[in-house]
Amino acid sequence: MMSNIIFLALSFFAIAGGVAMLVYRSPMYSALGLLISILSVAGLFALLNATFLFMVQLIVYAGAIMTLILFILMFLNIKDEHLPKEPKKFALIGLGAAIMVPFNIVILKAVSNLPDADMKIVESSFGDIKPIGKLLYNDWIISFELISILLLIALVGSIVLAKRKKVNKEDA
Repeated sequence: MMSNIIFLALSFFAIAGGVAMLVYRSPMYSALGLLISILSVAGLFALLNATFLFMVQLIVYAGAIMTLILFILMFLNIKDEHLPKEPKKFALIGLGAAIMVPFNIVILKAVSNLPDADMKIVESSFGDIKPIGKLLYNDWIISFELISILLLIALVGSIVLAKRKKVNKEDA
């Protein structure tokens, strides 16, 4: 019973964060809406006893990626007059929501037709981090390191582009 209430609250916050991300004009408020959504999804993973996904969601997305996004937004110092005009923003959001309704109905019908299953929360070692870590660092170490280098290149590239934009403004 209590887990159902927590699930509904986390689901509400995940959806509200997504809506806030779409509705707010300021990039900072949109990023904070994304952060609310990411933290809510992390809570849902914790509720499902998926320890690894919960930790990755918190450390990688809520920690590193959101810090990077907020740092870049503050570094760029975007003013309201530099933002594009979006006169049909809410109409497009409504159209997107209307398009998604039939897909959601199909998914709900498919889920309701699933056979009854035992829906207890798993108490075993399901979702432990240790087997995933061994697999990641033994079999996938090259891919892991290449992705870290790719993220570093993206960070350096965004800083270079931001510096170039400032230098061009000073020359003009």
